[in-house]
Amino acid sequence: MRLLVIPPPVHPDVYPDVAGCSAADCGSQHVQFRQAVRKPLRDTQVREVVAHRYQCPRCGRTFRVYPVGVSHDQTSDRLKGMAVLLSVLGLSYGAVALALAAFGAPLSKVAVYNAVQAAGARVAGLRREAVRRGGGRVLGLGADLTSVRCGGAWLTVGVSVDAVQGTALTIDLLPNGDAATLTAWVQELASVLGAEVLVSDDADGFKLAADASGVDHQVCKAHVLRNTEAWVASMTPALAADGDGSLAAIGVAPAQAVADCEALRRLIQERQPTPEAKATLEAIHRRYLDAPSPRKGETASLAYRLRLFSLDRWQLWLRLTRYRSWEGPAGERLDGTNNGCERAIGWWVKERYRTMRGDKRPESVLNVSRLIAAMGNALDGPGFPLAEVIV
Repeated sequence: MRLLVIPPPVHPDVYPDVAGCSAADCGSQHVQFRQAVRKPLRDTQVREVVAHRYQCPRCGRTFRVYPVGVSHDQTSDRLKGMAVLLSVLGLSYGAVALALAAFGAPLSKVAVYNAVQAAGARVAGLRREAVRRGGGRVLGLGADLTSVRCGGAWLTVGVSVDAVQGTALTIDLLPNGDAATLTAWVQELASVLGAEVLVSDDADGFKLAADASGVDHQVCKAHVLRNTEAWVASMTPALAADGDGSLAAIGVAPAQAVADCEALRRLIQERQPTPEAKATLEAIHRRYLDAPSPRKGETASLAYRLRLFSLDRWQLWLRLTRYRSWEGPAGERLDGTNNGCERAIGWWVKERYRTMRGDKRPESVLNVSRLIAAMGNALDGPGFPLAEVIV
């Protein structure tokens, strides 16, 4: 895991400007300095700071102003930031508490947990930042699902990324991975982001979601190629022997079936969006149209399985080769894979989840994953300002 984080600073001698009374129902812009008050502080470097106490002449209320990096809490923002950083890097909450104690800045396990959860809850919308970077739109939307264990049950987590830039957009908890759920999720994202194309794996639910959302669809070429090569490798020996006689029954020689499998593998490997390639896929499929479907209780014949597989690849062709012709208004291109989502799941969700051995609350899954994803999105910039999410 690579993260670029700007830790919260502590400046004991720098105070924010006082704009007026801190009471929301007062509104006075005039306050009077009353006294300087010493405040003990739990921090990695500073042990004490001075708080400035002011009074409002209108309402009579008093309030304190603390130096940069200090709040009413006994713990500095810097120490909380260190706790959050150690946690997202893989240490358990208890291990973070032990490490901080070894550094001479003790913080309880509960305080570490509260700091991490509060920071995660304050992460601004990931997609808001991605839209800002993209000039108002995210043209290529990558989407995928993963599962994490929480409280003894498995949760479905939906992860979406900018398929062009690779930055994380959203990490959401979904009720399930059904087609209806995926459709509602993708429709909402595509509408808000202004997406033109959806990139996903070969799951049928994403195909239905893309069609219902009115966006083009690119199926991950790596997934399809791996599945095709595995299918051809497992089926070729059986087709060559025509063990069940189904090829002979429709008048297709075993050598022809083996050649058709090799042609399918080659076409999927090359993915050239030419009329000849699509016509070849159609011809292969039509050669096996006479293969009958199995009756109830029967096993599908070799010829029928080849018939279904060739049909699937023929129908998938446009979704598989979309990246060859799609181009954004500024020359944006897709690489034809859903690697952006795979990386986001592996780095921002699974990497931390593996050390946790399961979460206790669904909110923890979202808070920690979104926090790490926001840090990861800042890798190509100045870094993630951790002070913005420290409470």
